[in-house]
Order: sequence, then C-alpha cells, then structure tokens
Amino acid sequence: MGGVGRDVAGGRSEKQSRLTYRWYLRMALGSISRQAYAKVNLTLEVIGRRDDGYHDVTTILQTVDLADTVVIRAADELAVECDVADLSGEGNLAWQAAAALAVRAGIVPRAHIRIEKRIPVASGLGGGSADAAATLVGLNRLWRLGLSGEELADVASGLGSDVPFLLDGGTALGVGRGDELAALPGLPESRMLLVVPGSSIEAKTPTMYRALRPEDFSDGARTQAVARELGHGALTSASCCNAFERAAREIFPGLANVWSKVAEVTEYPPRLSGAGPALYVMPSSESERIRVVESLQGTGAAAYLVRTISPWG
Repeated sequence: MGGVGRDVAGGRSEKQSRLTYRWYLRMALGSISRQAYAKVNLTLEVIGRRDDGYHDVTTILQTVDLADTVVIRAADELAVECDVADLSGEGNLAWQAAAALAVRAGIVPRAHIRIEKRIPVASGLGGGSADAAATLVGLNRLWRLGLSGEELADVASGLGSDVPFLLDGGTALGVGRGDELAALPGLPESRMLLVVPGSSIEAKTPTMYRALRPEDFSDGARTQAVARELGHGALTSASCCNAFERAAREIFPGLANVWSKVAEVTEYPPRLSGAGPALYVMPSSESERIRVVESLQGTGAAAYLVRTISPWG
C-alpha cells in the first residue's frame, strides 16, 4: 500500500515532483556571477541647481579593479543577501534594480542575489550602484529578457546617476545628473591609490549638496581640459578636481587630518571621489601605499592599490 503523499505506484509525490523540477531548472540555468567594479570621479564639477531639484554636473568617471561579486540564481521569490548583514533585503539597491527590471519586463521578480562586498560602503566609490548595475545585466540574462544596452540604461537611470555608467564601465564623460554619458578615450592602465577614512555621515549626498557655497560651483571647463588630456599621455591627480572637496574636509569627521597625512607622503595630491569621503592619488605604487599606510596608523583609514580598467571593453 502506498504511503501517505506518495503515488500508488510508489513514485514521487506531486510536491516532490515540483521540487525536483525546480532543482533541475536551477541546475540548467546555473548561477550568474558578475564583478561589480568601483568607480572614481576623476573630475566632478557642479554647474547649478535644476528645476527638478537635482543639480547639473559634469564629471569624468573611471572604473577600477576593486570589485564586489554579485551572484544571481533562479529562485521562487526575490531575495537579496549580503555578507554585510545591514545591506541584505529590500533596502539594497540591487533589490530595487531587480524590481524595476521586472516592472519593465512585465514579470514577477524571482531570483536570489548574493553580494560579497569589497568596495567600502558609502565611500564615494559607487559600490551600491555597481551592485545594481551588475544585477541588471545578470538578470537580463537569467530572465532571458533580451533587453538592449540602451533599454537597460533607461532602467538604470531611475536607480541613480552612477548606475548607467557602471553597466559598462571604462572611461566616460557624464553630464546632466551625471547619467548622460559619452565615451572618452580609455585611460592607459594606471595604478591608483584609494584611501578610505572610517568616518561617515547620514544622508550624505543631500548633506553635501546643501553644504556647497557659490565658490564651489564652476562651468565645467576643468573637466573639458582633463577630457582633452586623456588622449595625450598619462593623467595625474594634480589635474583633477571635485566640487565637494572643501565641504568634505569640513563635514566628514577626521577627513581633513587623513587628507593632510596622505598629501605629505604622496608624489601627487589626493583628490576626493564622488561626495566622499574616499580619496585617490594617481599614478601610485606599492611603495607609496606602504608609506601612506604607515602615516595613517591610528586614524582608522584603509588604503587600497588598484588599477584603472575598462572591464567590458
């Protein structure tokens, strides 16, 4: 006599058959792993406030080989898991990316997304945006949507100004909110030193924009000069700029001290990335990183020697 929940012939129950089907589906599709590369703003000029409440900026964006890993697999429902526990769940930008893509495709979002963090959180290096971009690309493949790069960029622009750039990475000029992109001549591979202080502030981006003074605004001319320089030899951080540098020194606890310590031991001056507090120096070297690490003892700041890359080029 067949047991409870089993076919009379002794086969699998309906529930077991469904589970087996799902297992085979997941095995057939496998998992998709994407590297989510950090970005640095080689320049960031704020031109003025827009009617929609945002600001017009002009910026040169560059990807570097510091990366999170985003692993996506088929699942019965949407879930985002991160090895930084506070970043798991619906608050993660990767979750919002998956939900927005599903709306665009007219489907129910079903996937398990795991994020292994290496990009420091809320540092001005675009970690959350990179994870969202990797999620869009990965889910476009997993869900077999066949969306073009332009269609993905349209979804990405609703998630944040850095997300469209991080779909492809490389070197690009960003205008408008920073999401209107034009490819630039690739920066020759160069070593770059990233310094990330341990301090953070609440509501960073709006706080930093509110802190801008009239003298912090500019017309974009320095960015255009750097863009021209890209095609003619090596770029150094001495040529770069960021509208938030004055405000960042004043607002982020301990940043002014870290900044001065770095500047004392590097050949080229440190610059701010994004709205901070991460700094970068380029070009750099392992010996310079060691000097910086020694000078920063006791500050809580971390130093990373990375390379500029064009990951999908």
